Amino acid sequence: MSQITREQRDEVIAHFQYEGMLVEECPYGSGHINDTFLLVFDIAEMGQIKVILQRMNKDVFEKPVELMENILGVTSYLRARIIENGGDPERETLNVIPTVDGKPYYLDSKGDYWRSYKFITDATSYDQVEKPEHFYQSAVAFGNFQRLLADYPAETLHETIKGFHNTKARFATFKQVVEEDVMGRAASVQKEIQFVLDREETADYFCDLLDRGELPLRVTHNDTKLNNIMIDNKTGRGICVIDLDTVMPGLAMHDFGDSIRFGASTAAEDEQNLDKVSCSMELFELYAKGYIEGCGGKLTKREIELMPMGAKTMTYECGMRFLTDYLQGDTYFKIHREKHNLDRCRTQFKLVEDMEQKWYTMQDIVNKYSNS
Repeated sequence: MSQITREQRDEVIAHFQYEGMLVEECPYGSGHINDTFLLVFDIAEMGQIKVILQRMNKDVFEKPVELMENILGVTSYLRARIIENGGDPERETLNVIPTVDGKPYYLDSKGDYWRSYKFITDATSYDQVEKPEHFYQSAVAFGNFQRLLADYPAETLHETIKGFHNTKARFATFKQVVEEDVMGRAASVQKEIQFVLDREETADYFCDLLDRGELPLRVTHNDTKLNNIMIDNKTGRGICVIDLDTVMPGLAMHDFGDSIRFGASTAAEDEQNLDKVSCSMELFELYAKGYIEGCGGKLTKREIELMPMGAKTMTYECGMRFLTDYLQGDTYFKIHREKHNLDRCRTQFKLVEDMEQKWYTMQDIVNKYSNS
């Protein structure tokens, strides 16, 4: 992605339906994919309003028009449900600001795609779990997202990243990458390669159930990290799910599992001392309780039973992706040191092993809340 010039930004700002005088603009947030700016407009006696302006990363999202169709469809639907429930649609879902010609995106003269949202005030997104309560609130919010969208026709959404959680296809790719061994690294990571190969049934599990029609296709977020929830500064409640770029058809267990993989781990994703890495059952329980509560009875009994499998599958898939990237020469995930992706893959595999040892505990926790 090219550098953004002053002229380019001026052009883009002039093409959105903004009101008032622009008095401030600055880069915003900690995201690595899109370029994000916070704009502040002065509206005379009415005070100031803030908006978010983003350049979408077309290297990652090759069909930005389809992506925005997904976002507009989902946020419009959420807005209607929130109003029905007596909520505040200005704060409880993203609100897309249209361009001057009424589109949800602007294509600039350099070929870049932009979009804009109303800024959600008096709320914060946290990059790390500072309090267990935040993790619980994120679970309730992601569960509520699932509940509100339970009747949305998931099959009408575009796949913004093809085969994103097709673990079966990722396993086939992995085997091919091992065979090709373009960097000559396979010999030194035989233990890790064997770890993946020994769990082929995990790679196949959800894909096979979906193929047999045993699980419902749902609207899924696919990046259920804590920092994609806005938490109200006053009440401490999770109020809004943000970053909808990867919203597409999927399985509820994937969303649940990705949260556990990232949020219930006792160590950083690239921790080199594997003795520090485990899946916290306290955090697992907190999240399971919040997610099931938030879903409000919209998940099937089978989906709830399969939550531990969601956690294991997502962790296994992520570890396999890190190892695949390491074997290919670190071309996908950004690295900051030699063997960084290998360290990342090892933490995921340690988590998988820990989950396998705590399997019955995880099942008991989920059963406890599914019956409550």
